[in-house]
Amino acid sequence: MKHLIIVLIVQIAFTATALAAGNALAGKEKSATCVACHGENGMSATPMFPNIAGQYEDYIYHALTSYKNGGRNNAIMTGISAALSDEDMKDLAAYYSSLDGLHPFGLPE
Repeated sequence: MKHLIIVLIVQIAFTATALAAGNALAGKEKSATCVACHGENGMSATPMFPNIAGQYEDYIYHALTSYKNGGRNNAIMTGISAALSDEDMKDLAAYYSSLDGLHPFGLPE
């Protein structure tokens, strides 16, 4: 039974990664609206808005879909995500995850 659970978890992890795979170049072209709050390279100039550069692709994709479907509540992001297609969200996630963040793996240098 333990082996079955492990196999299922691994399959789900690989499926989730495959579902969120987008086109980073297309995402860069679609990021004009994001720049206003999250900065030119995904690094916000103010702590009011989060840095999204270097975040995991799946995390960004699932955050965007959660804003769109009401799972997350933020007036700005709900409005912005409402206009995004699933492909747009995948592409944006691919783009921002491809950028360097402040600290690799979220660890201080």
